[in-house]
Amino acid sequence: MGLLDDKIAIITGSTKGIGKAIAHEFVREGAKVVITSSSSANVQAALSEFPPDSVYGCVCNVVSPVAMEELIVTVNERFGRIDCFINNAGISEPFMSITESDPEEWGKVIDTNLKGTYNGCRAAINYFLKEQRNGKIINMAGSGTDKGSNTPWISAYGSTKAAIARFTYAIAEEYRHTGISIMLLHPGLVRTGMVSSESPTPELSRQLATFNTILDIFAQSPLVAARLAVQLASSWSDSKTGLYRSALNGRRKKMLLLTYPFRKILNRIDRRTY
Repeated sequence: MGLLDDKIAIITGSTKGIGKAIAHEFVREGAKVVITSSSSANVQAALSEFPPDSVYGCVCNVVSPVAMEELIVTVNERFGRIDCFINNAGISEPFMSITESDPEEWGKVIDTNLKGTYNGCRAAINYFLKEQRNGKIINMAGSGTDKGSNTPWISAYGSTKAAIARFTYAIAEEYRHTGISIMLLHPGLVRTGMVSSESPTPELSRQLATFNTILDIFAQSPLVAARLAVQLASSWSDSKTGLYRSALNGRRKKMLLLTYPFRKILNRIDRRTY
């Protein structure tokens, strides 16, 4: 028996990185998962990594409210219900100061991360209210969410994560008495393509040693976040809303910091890109 047996979950941006790890963990816990990307090639590549009867792929651009509504309709027609919607799709801008930034690139981060989360929540809530009177939504926090979590040189990304937190708590209160659980998950620091230093900007090159040390200390497997996502999507959160779970809370940060010298000496630092 899995914690998510027979549940139907949609995870946006789930063909790579954290989203794909969450999808794998949901499948292991018995759920059927809809993975999405704006790229058809990425969807097809990811589908090959899952048992064929456990996943369904959809091409969906989260920036479009119409596309998100169509995604809900498509999944409902196929499975007859939706139990969980995870707004995971996200991007970051190149590592540079605001005066050096490209306004178009900066705006794309706002569109994908913040507007994409809004579009997903709006479509999912409308569906849950009309069809089921219950359901679970998980939005993704990140650097910029927590107090004191400043994000110099990635100001767009940090701004979206701070805004997503406020947005999540606001709509959790709006729909507190509807049977819909609206929650926030901080996946911590994970080595994904988003934090890759393979083609660093001049600013990142100047800070590369510090950047890599921070990754060595605090980066974790996406499985940590995936397991928290399972908890939020399970019966554990029934009748609860406005919950916040973090894969990099204070206790976890202290543990990673204290064990870093030993992990370094024993060559047990995971530098894989997920």
